Formats: sequence, C-alpha cells, structure tokens
Amino acid sequence: MEKWSLMTITVLLALTVRWAVSLGSYSGAGKPPMYGDYEAQRHWQEITYNLPIRQWYFNTSDNNLLYWGLDYPPLTAYHSFVCAYIAKLINPDWVALHTSRGYESQPHKLFMRTTVFVADLLIYIPAVILYCFSLKETSAKKKASTCALCILLYPGLILIDHGHFQYPLSLGLALWAVLCLSHDWDLLGSVAFCLALNYKQMELYHSLPFFCYLLGKCFKKGLKGKGLVLLAKLAGTVLVSFAACWLPFGTDVEQIMQVLRRLFPIDRGLFEACMFSSPTHCPDKVANIWCSLSVLIKIKNVISPRTQLKLSFAVTFLSLLPACIKLTVQPSLRGFKFALVSCALSFFLFSFQVHEKSILLVSVPVCLIINEIPFMATWFLLVSTFSLLPLLLKDGLLLPYAVTMPAFLAVCLASFSILEKTSAEDLQLKAFSLSLKGYVSWFKSFPRIVRSLFLLSLSLMGVLSVLSAALPPPQHLPDLFPVAVAVVSCLHFLLFLVYFNVVILWDSKNRGQKKIS
Repeated sequence: MEKWSLMTITVLLALTVRWAVSLGSYSGAGKPPMYGDYEAQRHWQEITYNLPIRQWYFNTSDNNLLYWGLDYPPLTAYHSFVCAYIAKLINPDWVALHTSRGYESQPHKLFMRTTVFVADLLIYIPAVILYCFSLKETSAKKKASTCALCILLYPGLILIDHGHFQYPLSLGLALWAVLCLSHDWDLLGSVAFCLALNYKQMELYHSLPFFCYLLGKCFKKGLKGKGLVLLAKLAGTVLVSFAACWLPFGTDVEQIMQVLRRLFPIDRGLFEACMFSSPTHCPDKVANIWCSLSVLIKIKNVISPRTQLKLSFAVTFLSLLPACIKLTVQPSLRGFKFALVSCALSFFLFSFQVHEKSILLVSVPVCLIINEIPFMATWFLLVSTFSLLPLLLKDGLLLPYAVTMPAFLAVCLASFSILEKTSAEDLQLKAFSLSLKGYVSWFKSFPRIVRSLFLLSLSLMGVLSVLSAALPPPQHLPDLFPVAVAVVSCLHFLLFLVYFNVVILWDSKNRGQKKIS
C-alpha cells in the first residue's frame, strides 16, 4: 500500500506540473499564416476527418501539402482521425474543411491540451511507473517512486508535449517495448515497437538496438533450435504488425510510395527537415554536428544534396556500429538500454534532416538509466533541455523553462545525491580506467574534475539562457544566441557520445542481467 501511495503522490505532482505548463502559450499561437505545431496537429484532424484515406498524403485542392501536409506514418493519421471525431461532436467548427484553418479559441485549446493529457495518462505515465517498479536495482519501493519522479519531471518532454505541443505516444510505445523486453516478452515488445515506429518514423533512432538485441538473443539460443524458432516468431510478428498498420494503404502501390515519399523527403537536403513550415523557423539551429559545422563551413554551398545524404549516412553508420556489434555479440538488457542512448545520440548528431525536438529520442532512454548513472544522466537531461531553448523562447515558454530546469536539478540532487556519485566506479568507468596506463594518478582527482566540469557547464548554460532571454542580439549577428546554444549543446553531446560508447564497449560484467538461454 505504501509503495502505491508514494507513486500516486509522484504522479499527481507530475500531472500538476504538466497542467501548469499547459496553461501557457503553444507553438505558433497567433502567428499566421503557418502558425505552428499546434495548428499542424489540428489540421491533420481536419484532413483525416473530412477526406478519404486515399487523399490523406496526396496534394489536392482540398489538401495542400505545403500547409502542414501529413508527413508521419499511418498511426499518427489514425490518431488524428480519432481526435477529430471527438472534436466534431463537441464543436464542428474545430475541424471544418478549409474554414477551420488557424482556428484558435480557449475551448479548443482546452480540448487539444486534454488530448495530450489523455495520451500521457494512458500510454507514457503507466509505462514509466511499471518500468520503475521492475528495476532490479530499486528493491526499495521508495526508490521506485523517486526514480519515477525524476523521469516524469524531466523538463524537456514536459515543455515540448504540454507547452510547444506534441503527443508522447511514440516515446510511450517505445517505453512499453523496453518494458516488455525486460520481462522477456519479446513478441509483445516487438509489437509495441512496431506501433511506435508506425506512429513516428523518428523511432528509427531506436530501431538498431531493438534489432541487435533480439538478434543477439536468437544467436545465443542457437539458430538451429530455439533461436531459429524465436527468429521466425519475431519476423512474423513484425510483418503482421506492419501489415495491420498499413492495411488501408496496401491495396495501391502508389499510395504506399507516396506515404514513403512524405515520410522521407530526402530532396529537401541535409538541413531541410522543416522548411515547409513557418518562415520564422530556422532549421539551422539544431545542436548536431552539421549545423554546428555550418557556422564555419557552409556545407549546403560546397556539397551537393546527394553527397550530403551519403556523407550523413556513412558517418551515422560508423558512429553507431561499435555499440550495435557489442550488443549483438553480448546481448544484455543493460547493454540494450545503453545502446538505445548511444545509437539515438549518433542519429541526432550525424543523421539527415534532424529537428531540435529529436533530442527527446535520446533523452527518454537516458531517463531509463538515471538510476544507474544518476550524475551523467542528470547532466545530459539538463543539456538536452537547454538545447531546446531557442524553440522554447519562440513559443513564449521562458517562464516554464526557468522554473522546471532548476526544479528538476533540485529533485535529482535530493533523490540521488548526484554530486557524491562522480567516482570512476559510480560513472561505470572503472573497467576503462584499469585499461589505461598510469590511470592511478590521474583518476585520483577524477571526481573533483568531473564535478568542476559539471558546475562550469551549468554556469555556461545559465549565462546563455539569461543572455538569450534578456538581451537583443547585435544587428549584424541576429542568430548569435541560438547559434551559441546549438554549438555549446553539440559539444556536450559529442562528449556524451564518447562517454556512453566507452561505458558500452568496456562493460564486460552485464551486472544484474538474466542469463539468456
């Protein structure tokens, strides 16, 4: 009873914070002609309710793809249709074809915010709660609620979902998939991840760890016996799941090809993930390597779009290859969770057409290991939220950002005493340190160095946040602060990528893992 009381308080606190953030502004509020992501979600409801399925992804007189055309997989469209059906019952004007464009009112805002709350309550929050209770390391139920509190108060996801406006369904489904795999429910986990991938194609960031972990399990069981049976079951599960999601589009090859063209518009170029959206949105302020390098070298001007695609693919593939090989050869649940972080971060830093919000695809897996490496996880989650600052300022979310960031840090300090967990062993670098020559003298001062870097990082993020919010940029450098935020965040992420890969590659113990047989 006590464990559920603590968890109930945790959930109520998390919901209160979400409600408070949702009272503020949202993406594109009062900014015609394109508005923002809030209008995109409303427009998809308008399109899916009023047009036949065969027109959802095609440019027609009733569906101008240049105005927030659908560019997510079928499950997003089906979800939009369900929301639209309910909206139609409440107020038909909200989803009226053509005339509802740019619709804004307090009742409609309440409805849209409620749909996000429902998605959180039905999908994301239950997965977090069950995941925290399932952790072997959190035998004390108080620790389970503490871990859940830190995950549910992660400011990046709250500010984007309940401030900017976005649904947490794909991340929630991916979390359900991880939860299923942690209980050896591999087929259910495969279904959950297929649903996540068919809700948002960005779940490809997590696809290789899922594939390598399950393939590694098949290898361990033996491909001439149980492993082959498991492999066949997994393949069948994936095929059936995809077939069910794509069934309304499966009767026409052109329909399928058009959906795929909308999902992967490679002709837009390396930086053009959002060029069809608001003209005030600048896609070059993402905290990845290509946007940061463009400060010095205008990549768009010296490399052709096709070459950009090939270069991006090659660098991304090479950066995630070590973690994937290790996971396939030595599959473990712990290694799987760390690989989710490493591979998603590789995709964010090096892949094609990255949006700033895609950092959440890295942050949620980091939340899953906050109980194992609380110091580094907290640091990463703070930096990831900081990297969203230009977008949050544009949406009028400065106050929620200024409140949730220090509140999250305070909760992590109180819950995990993170400043006391900076030794090589706490950061899971003991095996790596032992492999270095002369490690003894250098690693004696390692905790102090790490704490100093953390405090320096916090100070830098604080100063840049204040400058971005309070000072107008120089006229000849209008993007000075957004670029500074992106570059500083990118440098952090590169160091985190090295760190996570070191932990993965030097981990030979696979502590706390069930034997795969």
